[in-house]
Amino acid sequence: MPITRIFAIYYKYIVNFLSLIEAKREGQALSAAQIKEMIAAYTAGKIPDYQMAAFLMAVYFRGLTVAETGALTLAMRDSGDVLKLPEDPRPVVDKHSTGGVGDKVSLPLSPLLACLGFRVPMISGRGLGITGGTLDKLDSIPGFKTLIPTGRIIEIVQKLGCVMAGQTTRMVPADKGLYALRDVTGTVPSLQLIVASILSKKLAENLQALVLDVKFGVAAFMQTEEKAHELAQTMVALGSECGVNTRALLTSMDTPLGCAAGNWLEIKESVHCLEGCGPGDLNELVIACAAHLLVRTGKSKNLAAAQKEAADCLASGKPRRKWDELLLAHGADLAAFNQKLTLDHTAPEVVELKAPRAGFVSRCDARIIGEVIRDQGGGRLNKESVLNYDVGVDMMAKPGEAVKRGSILCRIHAADKAQADWAKVRVQSAFEFSDEPPKLLPLIREVI
Repeated sequence: MPITRIFAIYYKYIVNFLSLIEAKREGQALSAAQIKEMIAAYTAGKIPDYQMAAFLMAVYFRGLTVAETGALTLAMRDSGDVLKLPEDPRPVVDKHSTGGVGDKVSLPLSPLLACLGFRVPMISGRGLGITGGTLDKLDSIPGFKTLIPTGRIIEIVQKLGCVMAGQTTRMVPADKGLYALRDVTGTVPSLQLIVASILSKKLAENLQALVLDVKFGVAAFMQTEEKAHELAQTMVALGSECGVNTRALLTSMDTPLGCAAGNWLEIKESVHCLEGCGPGDLNELVIACAAHLLVRTGKSKNLAAAQKEAADCLASGKPRRKWDELLLAHGADLAAFNQKLTLDHTAPEVVELKAPRAGFVSRCDARIIGEVIRDQGGGRLNKESVLNYDVGVDMMAKPGEAVKRGSILCRIHAADKAQADWAKVRVQSAFEFSDEPPKLLPLIREVI
């Protein structure tokens, strides 16, 4: 094609898209057709990043209507490949979390769901900031391959009942481009853009049911319960409208989930959960997610029966064996993995933080813990960050726990002594104490 023709096409899209930016800047609603054409043009490279960034900022300030959000979600879903699993009596389900410190629920949940008779094409992401990503945790397993082609994803799901992989280059490519722009333009917190990003990926899995873990608190995207409620309601309504039986759990992220945070340390704790010795809050959330999916797909009559079924299955040892099968299917070196599990730590330096006084732990600030891990290299400051999978914090004392002066509050896993020393000072500030047991609120605050 002559260069003049290419320039003419490119110029047409720039001029046409400018009118959409201006319309959204003025608070006008766009049609589904306009949004579909916009996403298709951007995915094809016909709209420059600087213009799309301007559009995202207009959305951030002006918002999207329910109809616009739905159109954007479907346009993003249709920007690439959609999973097409063969006909099978096993329901296709998944879970998504909005992210938090120590949030490792997906790791034990996926093999549990497979053992409960589901198919789980769990397409996961990487972390940014203080929220760890499922793929980053899996990358700490020797030989585990998270980037696999669509055909292999389907093959593993059909054989094992579950897979945990990243987006292929052809799966929801619009979201990859838009999220990268949102991350560097301050538009990540837009509720409508969050909804479209999450649901476009999940709808591309062709699910029958979806459970959402929407977190709120100091270490969550949505810091207030009210904002989290709004996000959850929007996603449940849109997911259901698109044919996916959707439920959302509102859960607190003021305190890290479980007793360990950091990529490899969370893998270890996930295995403990599968072996029946995981921390109570992690077990509770894993079982709750599984139970809601059992009810949503008609596999259990009520939530109480579903919770018992999920808890019994988790305690049976079958999900732990399924985990090993999953690792092998993803190319992991199982012998090296099991050997690594026997190690007390893999970081070069480990220091204990001791309680300065007797009493009860009244606070363990998830944001401070997450920032310490991120700043040691366990999380990302930008998309190009190279992670240290071994750093983190474990053996964390939880709010409500009684401690004696000098008892261990947590252990800090660091790359060297200098990092360990400054991390110890910062982590100390995450803990507060009281003379009486603090009043603890439920982990799961609401089901939508």
